[in-house]
Amino acid sequence: MFEEVLQNVRNRAPIVHSITNYVTVNDCANIILACGGSPIMADDVGEVCDITSICSSLVINMGTLNERTMQSMITAGKKANELGHPVVFDPVGAGASNMRNEAAERLLKEVKFSVIRGNISEIKFLATGSSNTQGVDASVADAITPENIDSVVAFAKSLSVATGSVIAITGATDIVANARKAYVIRNGHPMMSRVTGTGCMLTAVIGSFIGANPDSLLEAAAGAVAAMGLCGELAWKKLDQVDGGTGTYRILLIDAMSKLTVPMLKEGGKIEDR
Repeated sequence: MFEEVLQNVRNRAPIVHSITNYVTVNDCANIILACGGSPIMADDVGEVCDITSICSSLVINMGTLNERTMQSMITAGKKANELGHPVVFDPVGAGASNMRNEAAERLLKEVKFSVIRGNISEIKFLATGSSNTQGVDASVADAITPENIDSVVAFAKSLSVATGSVIAITGATDIVANARKAYVIRNGHPMMSRVTGTGCMLTAVIGSFIGANPDSLLEAAAGAVAAMGLCGELAWKKLDQVDGGTGTYRILLIDAMSKLTVPMLKEGGKIEDR
């Protein structure tokens, strides 16, 4: 199932329109190419409707939020909704400032999202209006543990009901859920948290997977999360061999995605039903 969604990305080469984080935009474009998609990073309100119209999916990322791109996000999101294109939302830093909080609330009100991907603190803010967020990072107090994982799964399902979106909560342990079903994914490596933009890159990969699999959003999102985590593991193995650091790891992560095969994902994906 998850191997098929990867194969569809390779075969269909979805065009992914990303209005994303200036800090990580180049890595997001490269990871889309690496997984088999084609990136367009257009963020001027004057062209976002035209660009979205020719794309398979849309990625909206609040990482470097400003008033100009906020309007572009809403305009592109409404166009994607009109066309029936899947849209993924990354509420970077939700809970950290009033501006971000208001922007996230407005986006949720005005755009229908297929997938919402964030860390546990960001997702908790979307659901409750409060969280323990630490800037753009999840709070230790919100961490998913063996003791609370069942309640977090239930929380993700309930938020899916409320938003109509697949909810992807990512961190050391990942949960991807819709209203009826959830997947717990245990791929990844701690080094991923030491490279800026791995979350943004993951959101871009989700954009590619849902663009190629618009009728299987839950499995596409879960497959993307597992693929990215597995690439983190593979990159770590290579890093150990070359005695590299965080900069090398970033490159190896993109390399791993470009070389990931269906059999590798089938063998290495750590995905369980909940």
